[in-house]
Amino acid sequence: MTTRKILRLIDAYRARYPEEQDAARVRRLIETEPRCFERDCYDDGHVTGSAWVVDPGGTRVLLTHHRKLGKWLQLGGHSDGEPDALAVALREAREESGLVVRPISEAVLDIDIHTIPASKGEPAHLHYDVRFALRASSPERMRVSAESIDLAWVEIEDLARLTDEESMLRMARKYLAGE
Repeated sequence: MTTRKILRLIDAYRARYPEEQDAARVRRLIETEPRCFERDCYDDGHVTGSAWVVDPGGTRVLLTHHRKLGKWLQLGGHSDGEPDALAVALREAREESGLVVRPISEAVLDIDIHTIPASKGEPAHLHYDVRFALRASSPERMRVSAESIDLAWVEIEDLARLTDEESMLRMARKYLAGE
């Protein structure tokens, strides 16, 4: 698969959010770093895919208490060579929760660039995270993976009580606005 699809999705995102600079940076990385979808691309960072997973009613979001980072976050992970960020988000959501999920839309919900601290022989590096909204079909059948301490369904309207992480709150605002 080529990178054309993700570049089209990023361009559409940039048209919706021209004030956000992270999308342009992700596009630049994809255009200039041939290994940007590999997890060991540390110098420039690498592209990851994340999932904003909501319950069938669309009022709760599934969060993972991330074992490595010690924070409540959305599900997601490394591309491992896959340039289709939506496919990565779907794979990671299924692996990390055991849930059956499907895209609400193929449009990018959010883009965020953040630093991952050094750990277990890996240097500190950037994740260029492309995020999608997914819906779970059976929210009660989830299972916690080895990457998580726990999973929890959280009312989207109450997310600010659990985290002050701006990128999480921004995803909530975008999702609730129907964007």
